[in-house]
Amino acid sequence: MWRTNSKIGFDDRLVTVILVPTASFIIPIIFFGMSFSREPYFTWNVYTSVLIITTAIWLGNRYILIWARRRYTDFEQVRKRLLVQSLAMFVYTMVSNNILGYFLDMCGLKNFHARFPHRNIFDVVTISNAAALFCSLTVVAIYESIYFLNELRKSVEEKEMLKRESLHAQLDALKTQVNPHFLFNNLNTLCSIIPEDPKKAVDFVQQLSKVYRHILEIQDEPSIPLEEELDVMRAYAFLLQTRFGDNLDIKINVPDEKLKKKIVPLSLQILMENAIKHNIVSSDKPLKIDVFALNGTLVVSNNLQKKNQVNESTGIGLDNIRNRYKLLGNGQVEVTENRGNFTVSIPLIEN
Repeated sequence: MWRTNSKIGFDDRLVTVILVPTASFIIPIIFFGMSFSREPYFTWNVYTSVLIITTAIWLGNRYILIWARRRYTDFEQVRKRLLVQSLAMFVYTMVSNNILGYFLDMCGLKNFHARFPHRNIFDVVTISNAAALFCSLTVVAIYESIYFLNELRKSVEEKEMLKRESLHAQLDALKTQVNPHFLFNNLNTLCSIIPEDPKKAVDFVQQLSKVYRHILEIQDEPSIPLEEELDVMRAYAFLLQTRFGDNLDIKINVPDEKLKKKIVPLSLQILMENAIKHNIVSSDKPLKIDVFALNGTLVVSNNLQKKNQVNESTGIGLDNIRNRYKLLGNGQVEVTENRGNFTVSIPLIEN
């Protein structure tokens, strides 16, 4: 529908209703020097003919704008879109102005040549085409300026929303770490290993401290080096493996050349939490989590052995990771699930 066309970006009916008749009134006065009190006279026939041509040029160029924006949707294609769009609008404007002008002359409605007996036909056609181009430029100026302003506004609003999502994601991760269940489980684990292996108990406390410190340090960071994230992930994995023992197998295989690339913070921790939360971890069904680099992404994969949960997963953790990558504009998070495995691939960000 006219009003809801997303490629225009606003309801342009009022603009069209006001500016087309206004331009049709101004063009004969400015370009042809017509007047109501002297020759060449500005008559209703003149106004009607100019209104017909202006309407055709305006609506035709409007359609070209919509077509070009549908064809070239990416921001990187703006330059190409404007070039193709301008060429198409120029050709359409010239053809429609001259064809309509010819038929209106044949009907005796326009008849500009007879109104300017002292000018040759070439001058009249040149002025007419200049007026038509003026109309086209007006269309471009209005629609493109409003379109880019709307896109800028939406971009700013989207970035602000994604920043809030990022902060919420980090805050949620922090809350997850300090919630009573997490502390209870880790303190129970710590109590059980203190009398048996005091040295391991000290290591456990140090790794727990490293996880908390990391969360507090990266609250305002949009991305961090993969090496740093993996270091904290190993600390987190140490806590989990101390708790679950041989029932949890975590393998990390990332080549050194990938470690300088970046990743959104807490993403690996969230994915590991999800794997523990939604899958059975037992001696009968040990959970295996593999972390490895593949084709510019970091892959986190686990064998699928879902718990019988009353409430289905909300997917909040994955949505948080997706939104933070969207904020950075660095690729998409891919999730695949089959009968045996659940796999998440997250892009590695170049420095």
